Amino acid sequence: MKIAVLPGDGIGPEIVNEAVGVLNALDESFEIEYAPVGGAGYEAAGHPLPEDTLTLAKEADAILFGAVGDWKYDGLARELRPEQAILGLRKHLQLFANFRPAILYPELAGASSLKPEIVAGLDILIIRELNGDIYFGQPKGFRQALTGPFEGSREGFDTMLYTVPEVVRIANVAFQAAGKRGKRLCSVDKANVLETSQLWRDTMMEVSKDYPDVELSHMYVDNAAMQLVRAPKHFDVVVTGNMFGDILSDEAAMLTGSIGMLPSASLDANNKGLYEPSHGSAPDIAGKGIANPLATILSVAMMLRYTLGKEEQAHRIEAAVKHVLAQGLRTPDIMQVGTTQVGTCAMGAAVIAAL
Repeated sequence: MKIAVLPGDGIGPEIVNEAVGVLNALDESFEIEYAPVGGAGYEAAGHPLPEDTLTLAKEADAILFGAVGDWKYDGLARELRPEQAILGLRKHLQLFANFRPAILYPELAGASSLKPEIVAGLDILIIRELNGDIYFGQPKGFRQALTGPFEGSREGFDTMLYTVPEVVRIANVAFQAAGKRGKRLCSVDKANVLETSQLWRDTMMEVSKDYPDVELSHMYVDNAAMQLVRAPKHFDVVVTGNMFGDILSDEAAMLTGSIGMLPSASLDANNKGLYEPSHGSAPDIAGKGIANPLATILSVAMMLRYTLGKEEQAHRIEAAVKHVLAQGLRTPDIMQVGTTQVGTCAMGAAVIAAL
């Protein structure tokens, strides 16, 4: 099994190094090949997603991705900025289904921004559509306003767009995931305002006829944002579009104590996936050895489960992470009174020791 490792920028190389160490500690036969991406890709080949990197990603069975982005690239044309690498990979590999679990480990209940009694036992799966919506809809760009009170001024525009087949395929993924959990699926949209969301809701209701054992509910995105902090345990599986999913999954991350704890998987129709932590490149702490590698390590567990078909090994990694947290080891982002602060490398080593 071939794994493409794309460390990226900022803390990406540091956290990926620890995750690869955990992967190697499993004593499995993995062919691991590295390639530059993001700002590192731009430095190496003049583009955030070099052709050789894209070729490797296409050939690999799975992709382990660090993080991309650095302030020093903000002056580049948009198509050359590091963040275009992840958008390009999603598009070229048709990675349309993003899984972001928000699980609160009991040991981190005190680190959550909400009261422990509100978040204790939290286990939400947010499924986000990745290939459509306002991020990819055309046309987009800049122009002079042709009408209205600001006629003649410069305006920017983007197109929010979904087709029925795009919604059907993410709906099937979400219903199947809900069927393996609590059989409750909440679809989040803005159908009271947006035609795109009305199409989304109509399609979700149509697909639900194929899954009579799963209870489908609907919620407007503004209410969903409120309910995530008011009564988050009301949710089991949430499915939503690209932009709403981007926002809500980051909000859910803070319920768990730190976005540094959240893994993610982006899958195609055949379960080939790109696995990455939900957080960004954090260039302000890069090289300081304090980044939390657990989200990336847990992303490796998701890789083993969803793409490589190794459930037992995935469970071993997750159990090792729980063991390390129970020992009281913490990186700075999840520090609590009475725990022991460790750095990136020490946390990775602790997980390997627990394995």
